[in-house]
Amino acid sequence: MSEHFKRQLQDYAEGKLTGSEKEQLEQELDKMEAYQNYLNEILGKEEERGPLQDGAASTSKEASLLRKGKWKARLQTALTAIGILISLTMVSAILTGLFYGLGDRSAVYQDVISSAISLTRPNLSVSGGSNSSAFFTMDYKGTLRKKIGSMESSIGDFQFSFLLGWPGIEQTTWRNEASASGAYLFQLPDAKHKADPEWSRLEKLPEGTVSEVFVSLDRLYTTDELLKLLENKNMDPVWFAAYTDQEKRTEDDPAVMAPVGFPSTPIWHKKDMKVNSYEEQKTGWFSKVVITSSSSPGVQAYGDGQIREQNFMDTLHLLQQYSRITQRLAPWLRLDSAVQYLEANGVKLYGVVLTGPTKELLKLQQEPWVSTIRVGEVRLWNWHDRP
Repeated sequence: MSEHFKRQLQDYAEGKLTGSEKEQLEQELDKMEAYQNYLNEILGKEEERGPLQDGAASTSKEASLLRKGKWKARLQTALTAIGILISLTMVSAILTGLFYGLGDRSAVYQDVISSAISLTRPNLSVSGGSNSSAFFTMDYKGTLRKKIGSMESSIGDFQFSFLLGWPGIEQTTWRNEASASGAYLFQLPDAKHKADPEWSRLEKLPEGTVSEVFVSLDRLYTTDELLKLLENKNMDPVWFAAYTDQEKRTEDDPAVMAPVGFPSTPIWHKKDMKVNSYEEQKTGWFSKVVITSSSSPGVQAYGDGQIREQNFMDTLHLLQQYSRITQRLAPWLRLDSAVQYLEANGVKLYGVVLTGPTKELLKLQQEPWVSTIRVGEVRLWNWHDRP
């Protein structure tokens, strides 16, 4: 074995060879693999016979050096790969945070998600937060709630993901089957109504319970007109169904299966908030903490219909700007045509979701403006009577 080859082996074992030199030496070592195995076999037999000669001992030392060099090179390659992966993950995590933080993108996405659910799923809202991770992904996790009686109940868990701003698929886990069924139905005023068995069902519910009912109206109403009818009743409106001229209906089944509307409490957005105080606190040369206090506009419990309707239209316009997210959460919604119709004809209501004491809701059977009802979920008493 030449001195040059020995020096290469020593440098290989110590990791001093360059990429091309290392590759050439490894090719030579692969060619010698068969010789090494044969040599190890012979050396093993020689050890059984007696002490090795000087030449054999030298060859054994070189073979051991080769094995150590190979394992060291493999370890260096593995550590290099791990280091590169960790570095890529750290860099992508920083870039991901900048991407979703730029222009409050994360906060806007959260607003769009909660708005899309509130406008397309009667008496349902979501509250939660988002976390960005590596490789330009962001996960939104929240809790689905609905109001039954005077309390908002948690009825499910909601998750939604993004990749480079592209929305993923909604993942929802419901607490019970009643919430998952989506058993809400409205009927349009011009539908031919049959005998409604839901009144009998409502009558059989025990006193001491609160219920959720989906009320269909006898005609189209403005928000102010409907709120005026509900003002002195011991029940709360929680969601209004707005007519958009795209409600699914057939002659045999007049039910509206995919309603669009807005909650009784407006969905206030960033532009609607009034900043009451603003304070900056420096925490370093290039960092600071901003403390703000803001408040949303106030609305009368049974009034301010125009403010509520304008907020509804503003929210629809927000959903138009982020139509990809909206289509993921409400694929049945023809958003552009709905907005166009509402802007041309105004906001008119054909249904409302009410909640309150079961026996108080039963009294709606005597109201001429009530066409049909559908009973939703029922809870034990949690009601605060109106003065």
